[in-house]
Amino acid sequence: MISATPFLMFQHGKAQAALDFYVETVPGSRIDSVERFGAAGPGPEGSILRAHAVIAGQKVMVHDSFLTHGFDFTPSWSFFLDVGDRAEFDRLFDALSAGGSVLMPPDNYGWSSRFGWLSDRFGISWQVNLA
Repeated sequence: MISATPFLMFQHGKAQAALDFYVETVPGSRIDSVERFGAAGPGPEGSILRAHAVIAGQKVMVHDSFLTHGFDFTPSWSFFLDVGDRAEFDRLFDALSAGGSVLMPPDNYGWSSRFGWLSDRFGISWQVNLA
């Protein structure tokens, strides 16, 4: 059997802070397991070797890269959140965009009465849609 799981690779030890933020902010999110680098490395002790989590119902794997890469997250990959009411839309958009950047401000773009696209402070992109 083959399965596919989105894999989020954070740099500079940001994986735990990102997971904690998503679990606190996004309904339907939780951390299922975390494996950490030990004293022998190769990554910094205590950083995340592999974590299994669920973000808004989507299973993901998370890793803290101990190497610096010439690439990072791009908006071409994003979480798409369908939100049932305006208050929850506003809360999620505001919380996720804080410290990040707004790629498309919340508005009616013709396919939804309210839609916005952002990149959070960890570099992950989110599309938030009022369903």
